[in-house]
Amino acid sequence: MSDPLERIAAALERLAPTAHDETDWTAAPAFVWDGTHARPVERIDAPALDQLKGIDRQKDAVAQNVARLAAGAAAHDMLLWGARGMGKSALVRASTVAAQEAESGRLALVQVAADALPTLPALFAALGGVSRNFLVYLDDLGFAEGDTVGPRHLRSWLEGGVEARPGNVRLAVTSNRRAIVPRHLNEQDDPVNPRDALDDLQALADRFGMSVGFHAASQDDYLAIIAAYADPLGLAWKQGDALEWSKRRGARSGRTAWQFVVELAGREGRTL
Repeated sequence: MSDPLERIAAALERLAPTAHDETDWTAAPAFVWDGTHARPVERIDAPALDQLKGIDRQKDAVAQNVARLAAGAAAHDMLLWGARGMGKSALVRASTVAAQEAESGRLALVQVAADALPTLPALFAALGGVSRNFLVYLDDLGFAEGDTVGPRHLRSWLEGGVEARPGNVRLAVTSNRRAIVPRHLNEQDDPVNPRDALDDLQALADRFGMSVGFHAASQDDYLAIIAAYADPLGLAWKQGDALEWSKRRGARSGRTAWQFVVELAGREGRTL
């Protein structure tokens, strides 16, 4: 390739983004949106709803709301916040699977990559023209201190903005904090009225029609979670061993319980 123009053309082709086929938003139960295109997911990895223990109130609220969305009824945007490892993400996925079983083909889960948040308007534009309902899922969302643009965009998308999500789309957001953005009283923008900045952040959480809190598991809940996972698999376990595991991990949660079940299976040479 001696011609300089041919070399330049070849270099430009290598730099150009890869063209993607237009997404068929009816072809899969779930998708992952990376900001430019959607990758279909053929199977949602999720426990059964009845395996999720210690979060009965949260489970009922979220599952009912997702079922409404699948059926085409009025449904809320959801903020699931609180203790790490207590099943926020698992509950979103499990509720989606349950709703899909009840309303075949009428609901899809769309997980948005962490760095793709600014592209939500493009995603909304694509989903708004599809005859299907969508739960757009933002897992472990957080904004850096001092970031005012991201929270304001999210408020606008939830309610009231010209780029608000379409009627067949609802958001499910998980976060460790109810306000999503960390803030300290000694870091307020307005020293005259320090409540203003806090109220501005709280307004983001208030835009969600459903806000569901998750809290650390009690000992009884932790053991019940292990039983729900281990017993159907025929894995033998001892309460003292399970409690010692949680002490070494420094937490009692659904995630810690599942990790203990993985350990049990590994000891027996089994796969999960």
